[in-house]
Amino acid sequence: MLKQVIDVYELLDDARVNGAAVLAFLKERGVSDLSVKRIEGERGSTDFVKIRIPGTSGKSGGGGSPTLGLIGRLGGIGARPSRIGLVSDADGAIAVLACAAKLGDMARKGDRLAGDIVIATHICPDAPTQAHDPVPFMDSPVDMRAMNAHEVDPAMEAILAVDTTKGNRILNHRGFAVSPTIKEGYILKPSDDILDIMEWSTGLSPKVLPVTTQDITPYGNGLFHINSILQPSTATKAPVVGVAITADRPVPGCGTGASRETDIEEAARFCLEVAKAYTQGNCSFFDPREVELLKRLYGPMDRFQTMGAL
Repeated sequence: MLKQVIDVYELLDDARVNGAAVLAFLKERGVSDLSVKRIEGERGSTDFVKIRIPGTSGKSGGGGSPTLGLIGRLGGIGARPSRIGLVSDADGAIAVLACAAKLGDMARKGDRLAGDIVIATHICPDAPTQAHDPVPFMDSPVDMRAMNAHEVDPAMEAILAVDTTKGNRILNHRGFAVSPTIKEGYILKPSDDILDIMEWSTGLSPKVLPVTTQDITPYGNGLFHINSILQPSTATKAPVVGVAITADRPVPGCGTGASRETDIEEAARFCLEVAKAYTQGNCSFFDPREVELLKRLYGPMDRFQTMGAL
């Protein structure tokens, strides 16, 4: 998928890029079910992009194959005018849009997945930044509630949330890592199926991102979050797995020249392989029996999806 990653990188590395430009690019790749919506916030605006790649037996066509969501999580793809060029935080958007381009290319060549793939991200070349320890992050012109409302689609029966996760000293490895499965406030064991696909697609031992209870609560409650990678889990009952693009050393989300196309390609190719397996019914994000037992033993944990007792 390196060609698609490079094509998307060049598309987004533009001070004037917007959602309409992304849609025009994907239409040339044969993708037709597209939408864009501009949302204004207190600190600017951003274009939310939604893409649906129909499967041969997908729900959108009346079939029964499951639907996978791919969400590119980020604050913004650029921090202009303070930073010139694409920032590290853009990696999640690049990865999922490269998946959309690849799926379009595949469909034109006769290869379509069984189920639908719904892809969502947003395009903002001039987002604000924010202080964060150990390195500064990108901020967003809109709040997290708005982002979840436009990125988490009810059709998504499972979600891979792709996000740059380099601004920490928790997981220091250049490439990508996956999180345990998050479902309705529960931090579940990492999916064996997903770890298998990670091993097969990289040829390396899988890397798992540590997750804390704070990380799966909504932004704005005053708690520390490693980043926004698991924020989609606060807005859905679907299982969510974070795909974290990582580095050996802490890298600011607002840093330019910090995106490695080969790392993004590795993460995007993994997402595509999960999409193939999941929509064919060959990849499970969690064990339903274990989740039911957890609920019987300890009750629901969906309070962690709320703002709590503020």
